[in-house]
Amino acid sequence: MTMAIVFGDRETALAAARRVNQVHAEVRGRDYRALDPDLLLWVYATLADTALVTYETFVQRLLPHERKTFHEEFKLLGELLGIPRDRFPGTVRDFDDYLEKMMSSGPVRVDERARELAAQVMQPRVRLLPGPVMLPLNVITTGLLTPGLREQYGLPWRRGQQRAFKLAVAVVPRVIALTPPLLRVWPLPGRSLVFTASGRTTTTS
Repeated sequence: MTMAIVFGDRETALAAARRVNQVHAEVRGRDYRALDPDLLLWVYATLADTALVTYETFVQRLLPHERKTFHEEFKLLGELLGIPRDRFPGTVRDFDDYLEKMMSSGPVRVDERARELAAQVMQPRVRLLPGPVMLPLNVITTGLLTPGLREQYGLPWRRGQQRAFKLAVAVVPRVIALTPPLLRVWPLPGRSLVFTASGRTTTTS
């Protein structure tokens, strides 16, 4: 859904957003509803922050004006998911301050329930997927977290894991660059990949 909203044309993006909003409309409980603008804003913020942290770790650092452009354009995703425009942090600095406040003095806390859910994500119980297969992904996930979050989640970060993360940062971009687009590009529904003479790919309906 995120790929469709971010990279799809207007019709594709709007259709994907409607499907997400329809699902969210059914998610509610005591003093909780998934369409609460404050909750949506926090989810939006985590998506934006994860995209930035991952890109700047494995690709390259963004210049200040590029970060500004990213935040302005990413707001469109939040609006499609029902966040009023006046709820968004106004500037990149406001966004960073919002994240820090939410995790330091705001309502966001890593409690026992959060640690249980994290364990399910890091060590999913899949019959055909041996536990060791997840180790590289877990090292990357742990390495991308802030030291404070690693500590709250109780995730180990020993010297061997730190070395493995540094190796991943160096190797993953090269592996991706050598991987055929057919394997590393996820085409949108109803579209197919087209390979051009330059080796780049485009999509057609």
